[in-house]
Amino acid sequence: MLGSKQSAPTPIPVSFTAHQKSALLEVVFDDGAAFSLPFELLRVYSPSAEVQGHGEGQETLQTGKRNVTLAALDPVGNYAVKPTFSDGHGSGIFTWSYLYKLGREQDALWEDYLRRLDDAGIGRDAGRDLSMTAKTAGGHGCG
Repeated sequence: MLGSKQSAPTPIPVSFTAHQKSALLEVVFDDGAAFSLPFELLRVYSPSAEVQGHGEGQETLQTGKRNVTLAALDPVGNYAVKPTFSDGHGSGIFTWSYLYKLGREQDALWEDYLRRLDDAGIGRDAGRDLSMTAKTAGGHGCG
């Protein structure tokens, strides 16, 4: 067939376990991949417009989320979950593919988050959420 391109189907979660004490969401996918995602990582990389904005360069650096917990985790059809966090944030819909991406890229995303906090001169516990359009003294934005 001309122009047809088969892509691998997105793995589907087969289990979710929220560990409140360690603040981790354990997700196991049908391809055997298993990820332990910190609640803080989920919160600061929420796919919501409040966090991501409506386009490139509109992201808001989330701060003070070290102790955020997961208050609820609700299914959204057969394709996503919608977490509600202890800070009241609950507008992000995490599709299966986005959760898988967060798990696969967790180390790099975490390092990027810490770098952006450092560039802004703030720690994980303090500060207000910052628009990423406001450049830091280094003169560079997110990669």
